[in-house]
Amino acid sequence: MLHNYENKMADRQVGRNAELFAQSIAEKETAEERFPYLRILISIIEQAHPEWNQVPQKDRQMALLVARMSDDKLDQDEVADVVRVRDEERGFFYD
Repeated sequence: MLHNYENKMADRQVGRNAELFAQSIAEKETAEERFPYLRILISIIEQAHPEWNQVPQKDRQMALLVARMSDDKLDQDEVADVVRVRDEERGFFYD
């Protein structure tokens, strides 16, 4: 499992370790295997970007960032679903 350190980080606030984590999540074979790790990654992103909690398209914005962090190996729809699940658990529902 070699990761490319040459590329510019997708998001400096989130950091290189989270980016490497996203890339390792992408190596998991099924959505069920990725789910708990995506929840952790999303939590890390929420801590780095608390202002995104007010954005109406938070699920899509986070999914785009996670896709970039994983070198587009993680599916944006899958990530957005995980964001929505986390938000619904907290009482925030999407239209």
